[in-house]
Amino acid sequence: MNWDQIEGKWKEMSGNLKAKWGELTDDEIAEINGDREALEGKIQAKYGKTKEQAKEEVDTFIDKI
Repeated sequence: MNWDQIEGKWKEMSGNLKAKWGELTDDEIAEINGDREALEGKIQAKYGKTKEQAKEEVDTFIDKI
């Protein structure tokens, strides 16, 4: 699956996102609304990751779906 597909199915993907990044609230997931950079930014803020680490986590998440 690529990011365009995830973005198009954002509401359906929210459960997968919560399973992977449980500290993200439903409101934050709704606010991100498929924006990959916004997701990476939230991961950085919530988990204290670097930009590169957040990007790698999102890449791994995409590969596993």
